[in-house]
Amino acid sequence: MGSGPTATLVGEAKLRKRRGRGDSAKYGLLTWNYANVTDKATGKTQKVEIRRVIRNPANPDYQRRGVITKGAVIETPLGQATVVSRPGQDGAINAVLTQKA
Repeated sequence: MGSGPTATLVGEAKLRKRRGRGDSAKYGLLTWNYANVTDKATGKTQKVEIRRVIRNPANPDYQRRGVITKGAVIETPLGQATVVSRPGQDGAINAVLTQKA
């Protein structure tokens, strides 16, 4: 069982809903414009727009196509951030600020 990978891209909001065990619903992001970015120095989290995907160490093809997965480095107005969630399975893009603008 299982499903194919969800290649989350930067764009207008599109969600994929699928059934989970016990009649629960799971949401995966197909495209999304925003990320919840946490600054470790101040401990504050902000919802900011994603400008582009800078690097994705998971796959060179993902980096070229701009796919967002866990570990991808994204550019935001606050600076560069590393994605710490799994957007294709969690339904959200959470990131930690690594380099300030």
